[in-house]
Parts: sequence; C-alpha cells; structure tokens
Amino acid sequence: MVSTNFVRGIRGATTVDEDSAEQVGEAARELLRVIVEQNQLDVASIASVYFTVTGDLSAGFPAAGARQMPGWDLVPMLCAREMEVTGALAKCIRVLMHVNTTLRQDQIKHVYLRGAVNLRPDLA
Repeated sequence: MVSTNFVRGIRGATTVDEDSAEQVGEAARELLRVIVEQNQLDVASIASVYFTVTGDLSAGFPAAGARQMPGWDLVPMLCAREMEVTGALAKCIRVLMHVNTTLRQDQIKHVYLRGAVNLRPDLA
C-alpha cells in the first residue's frame, strides 16, 4: 500500500518564568524538540511554524530561538501577539506547526509543557 502525505497541524504551548530573550528562546527550542520527538518528525518535513506569545512577553522572538537549532534556519516561522483575554495563562508561548506526514490526525501528539500542561488536556 502506498502511503499518502498530508499537511497536518500540531499544537503546543509552554510558559516561561520571566520575560527574557534567553528564556523565550530556550522554551521555544524545548517545545519544538519535544514535538519533533513525540511525532517522530524530520525537520525537512516541517512546512511552517507559527508562534504566538502573550502580551507580557516582549524580550525576544520564539522563532529567533528556534533558528538556533541545527537545520531549523530554513523552516519558515512567524511570531504574533496572542489575544488579550482576561484570566488567560500568563507568559505563555503557543505554537502551531504545519508538517508533511503520513500520520493520521488521531496519531498526532500535541505537546503542552511547564505551566501550559492544563490548557488542552483533550489534545495532550
């Protein structure tokens, strides 16, 4: 049987303790590493990565931190500000990664780390 590739979205989120470029970069790298490991991805299969950050994070771009990882300099990435919602999780970095894969949607492993572990228990 021939396997068919699909473009799938993988969600994830994490938090940092303080607004610093170092913490934002490290958290972004950790999140991406875990997503890649849990979904057994090759970086070449990643079509794009879209990050959002909460309004209390402005010291650095998650994408800048991610580009420090070997092979990630060619992955298209974009960062944006998350909506301001009363009571939302603070100091949060969210990601939507688009990948080319043979995995079915029910096989995708979404990743929530640190303070973000309870954001989407239905996906995690």
